[in-house]
Amino acid sequence: MKILTFRTNKKLKLGIKTEKGVIDVKKAAKALKMHVPATPKKCFSLGLDALPALETLVARALPKAEGARWLLNETDLILGPCVPMPEKILCVGLNYRRHAAESGAQIPDVPVIFSKFNNALAGHEETIPLPPTIVKVDYEVELAAIIGKVGKRIPTEDALAYVLGYCNANDISAREWQKRTPQWLIGKTPDKFCPLGPYLVTADEVGDPQQLATHSWLNGELRQNSNTSDMVFSVAEIISYISQVMTLKPGDVVMTGTPEGVILGMKDQVWMKDGDEITIEVEKLGKLTNRLVAEA
Repeated sequence: MKILTFRTNKKLKLGIKTEKGVIDVKKAAKALKMHVPATPKKCFSLGLDALPALETLVARALPKAEGARWLLNETDLILGPCVPMPEKILCVGLNYRRHAAESGAQIPDVPVIFSKFNNALAGHEETIPLPPTIVKVDYEVELAAIIGKVGKRIPTEDALAYVLGYCNANDISAREWQKRTPQWLIGKTPDKFCPLGPYLVTADEVGDPQQLATHSWLNGELRQNSNTSDMVFSVAEIISYISQVMTLKPGDVVMTGTPEGVILGMKDQVWMKDGDEITIEVEKLGKLTNRLVAEA
């Protein structure tokens, strides 16, 4: 299943992408007289427990989709972040072997954890503001795992059972701010520096998260071309590690690091600027595109 959010009258609504179009979950549930988690808040608070009702809704809705008011054309929609209100956005640094090498860093012995905040969230095709105080702006294609149920001290071998699904994440970074101190946070969470989307694809459709191709394109030029098999710590290991010290909850976002090919690792560093378009893609998750615009 491919779950998304879209904006109407400044509100975010829940949608499901199908071969016939996007189902407006709330309108379809009302028309079919079904009780389902029909808002993004309800869906992500339930996590994995929301899926049976949503799957039933899709099964009942598709045969009646022709001409239905709740079936929408995706190209007409303004998409929001596919996970719009996580309690936690947890990120991992230096988690690809070749990225650590291009950064001049040693491969870490344990996952390097930092965070972003909800102010950094953005959706597919949303513009990213560039503050005048930031110059060294970089892209990072990442696989994000979305937690689907409450867990603490999760064994590695059980960790993937806690995943609701996966999405593209772009860990846009202000490198000069990131490098000012050993703490990376201030360079990682400017407004809208964390696009997520366009969809959350449920774990059953993705399969093995350690065998996914990853790409990024800057203004159409291929920049990153790798595979999640190059991760130092697997998705399962990361989830297990984090859960040793904090409770993971449905809707939490775990971003798993970026492969080589970022501007930071290049000899001639030409940073992203006003008007640039960045597209990222993790296999099976669609493409996430954003344009950068100078902030007044």
